[in-house]
Amino acid sequence: MTAAARIAKRLRSFEPGLRTGRVTRISSTYIEADGPDASIGALCAIDHPHGEALATLVSVDACRAVLAPLDPIGPARLGDRVRLVGASTRPGGGDGFAGRLVDGLGRPLDGGHPIIATPSNFARIAALQRVTPQEAVVTGIRAIDGLLPLARGQRIGIFAAPGVGKTTLLGQLAAQVIADRCVICLVGERGREVESLWSSGLTADARSRTALVASTSDETAAMRVQAVEQGLEIAADWRAHGHHVLLLLDSATRYAMALREIGLAAGEPPTIRAYTPGVFAALPRLVERCGAIRDGGAITAVMTVLSETDDVDDPITEVMKSLLDGHIILSRRIAEQGRYPAVDLPRSVSRLAEKVMTVEHRDLARQAMASIGNYESARTLIDAGVYATGSNMETDAAIRQRPALEAFLDQADGRPEHPDATLAALRDALRS
Repeated sequence: MTAAARIAKRLRSFEPGLRTGRVTRISSTYIEADGPDASIGALCAIDHPHGEALATLVSVDACRAVLAPLDPIGPARLGDRVRLVGASTRPGGGDGFAGRLVDGLGRPLDGGHPIIATPSNFARIAALQRVTPQEAVVTGIRAIDGLLPLARGQRIGIFAAPGVGKTTLLGQLAAQVIADRCVICLVGERGREVESLWSSGLTADARSRTALVASTSDETAAMRVQAVEQGLEIAADWRAHGHHVLLLLDSATRYAMALREIGLAAGEPPTIRAYTPGVFAALPRLVERCGAIRDGGAITAVMTVLSETDDVDDPITEVMKSLLDGHIILSRRIAEQGRYPAVDLPRSVSRLAEKVMTVEHRDLARQAMASIGNYESARTLIDAGVYATGSNMETDAAIRQRPALEAFLDQADGRPEHPDATLAALRDALRS
């Protein structure tokens, strides 16, 4: 860019005066004002008698501006001034976030000093700039490493109903996966779980290379959405510097719910389950911002998806399954039997598994999955006691191998397993 072009760009962004407006309506979830004149996503401040509250612009027309509050809006009143603070709420990244716990705006929650962020340089990644992952990611979890192996740069979802172990499994991944950097994004979670994960869920070494972005369930919808944006920005900045980044998002469903709340406030029409069109436009952008890039680093993303029941057939789970590179489904039935992690293998898939498995590993995994599938197909007859041994050779083999495979999959103690030991244990289970 020439000097003249740089000067012209600065002149176009120059604001000779302060853009302001006045509050004209206050709702429990949004605020309307007659200004300022700005674009969608602009950061504004509402000056009230006790200070200021930050908000983001979500809808604009000729007569009004709709703002979604980032801070509590309790003290705000009609007539309060609304002023433009920045053209965007898009946060920055940088190494300053390593070892820190922050909110959706990058403000410290750990009592430490403020973080100087690197300005955002977000740009959409072209399709041919992406690469298909070829390197395995070791999780230390036998059910995953043995039968659903992940690849560096893969995007995968953990799908389950409440209370089946999604957050526990996510904590294991944060502590056990070896990556250059880790970003954990907790959206709509309980404050107790944020404190537990940060204080005792991570080792000192893991915490030193981890950024945790948290927005608890009592915060505004805009702040919950902003937490995801902050986490993605930190991960993308580290990837741009050649790092392998593990991104853990808990949960994509609560992110979609926050987007729905903002969309309804902005006047978008509700569709399936009252989700607005903006939700289904945002989810692909969320997934596509992750992955591996050519001549750069990679973001391996693990996103939990909260389903209403074990059937996992609500609109958000269906959309996420179509966007991700695989899905790990957790079953309440398996959890009630005491086997953790409660991975329902016949219904789970890793679309990049064969890219990172050896020939022997691939054969063993196929045999194990076939055995588990054959047992599940005959489960009704077996449980009812009407299956006769000798009726089907494959089912007979599946019944014989069942105890050993269940023992292989059971890792309730949470201790990580080396990949070689996982392969050996799988080989022994199939010989039983």
